[in-house]
Amino acid sequence: MEERTIVSLDYAMKYILRDKADFGILSGFLSELLCRKVTVDTILESESNKAEPGGKTNRVDLKARIDDGEIAVFEIQFHQLIDFFGKVLFGVSKAIVEQVTTGKLYDIKKVYSINIAYYDLGAKREYLFSGKFGGFCGLHFDDEHIPFAQAPVAGTGAKVDIHPEYYLILPNMFDDHLRGRFDEWIYVLKKSAVRSDFTAAGIAEAAEKLDFLKMTPAEREAYNRFKDNQCDLDNLMLEEGARGRAKGRAEGRAEGRAEGKAEGRAEGKAEVAKEMKRDGMPVEKVAKMTGLSVDEINNL
Repeated sequence: MEERTIVSLDYAMKYILRDKADFGILSGFLSELLCRKVTVDTILESESNKAEPGGKTNRVDLKARIDDGEIAVFEIQFHQLIDFFGKVLFGVSKAIVEQVTTGKLYDIKKVYSINIAYYDLGAKREYLFSGKFGGFCGLHFDDEHIPFAQAPVAGTGAKVDIHPEYYLILPNMFDDHLRGRFDEWIYVLKKSAVRSDFTAAGIAEAAEKLDFLKMTPAEREAYNRFKDNQCDLDNLMLEEGARGRAKGRAEGRAEGRAEGKAEGRAEGKAEVAKEMKRDGMPVEKVAKMTGLSVDEINNL
């Protein structure tokens, strides 16, 4: 069967799929993941203003509003972060808090957290995880259950589940065995290619929109630069991480190993960020690709 090379989906989510004409790709991706028809109607601002000078911003890769005001938050991470799950929880929490206006009802719409990590996070075989807090169970009478739901504002009497759902996708763990339609999207995430027999929702649109051969010379140059920078960062992470592990072993202490790894990752990110700045890449894009803050990059 034929295989068609396309622009990597992680790059597309960061920089390309922000026009309404392209929402069918994201809609298809979410439809297959959530096993229901999903329509993306808006791409929301991916970075919120700080409430205070020392506060965090939820620098996510993509935030979309879908059916009935529900929100999908995408996080894409290439390298191990000590606080990865903290970052995930923070992004979801911000998406919830930003829905509430002072003096108004707590009309919370459900948030879906879709996290794509290109490392194993301790997984042995699995490449797709989901997590959800379904409600409150009785401690003494376990047959009693109160769902985490509220009545719609319209007052129909029905109850709507409002607790966030989390999805964790590990493309590098995928063994290329298609077990369901969403696995076609994981294949795309892993290989940046679409097979001719793929039929998952949005796949055909992705193959057409993200066809590498149809990019303009300027677009292709920017994309190749992105991939080259990513490759450089991968190599630096491996090299500096190895140095950190060696330092830790020499010291013979667990804290030495952890410190060495952290220093290696930090030095690697800093060097790549410097190169990106010298190439004229905007600071915001450097921050997204390295995980460093804008202030850290400006101080390099």
